[in-house]
Amino acid sequence: MRNLLKRFLADQAGATAIEYGLIAAGIALAIIAAVNGLGSNLNGVFTSVNNSLK
Repeated sequence: MRNLLKRFLADQAGATAIEYGLIAAGIALAIIAAVNGLGSNLNGVFTSVNNSLK
């Protein structure tokens, strides 16, 4: 039983998957922030164009 616990604690197989998940989450947050900022800027541009055409 003690040997099984030692092997379980020493197992590093899932660590890589967790790291890739954290990297993907970070990239997703960066994309969301960029799109959100770009969307606000585009909304201002389209509002300005709309007002100019009236």
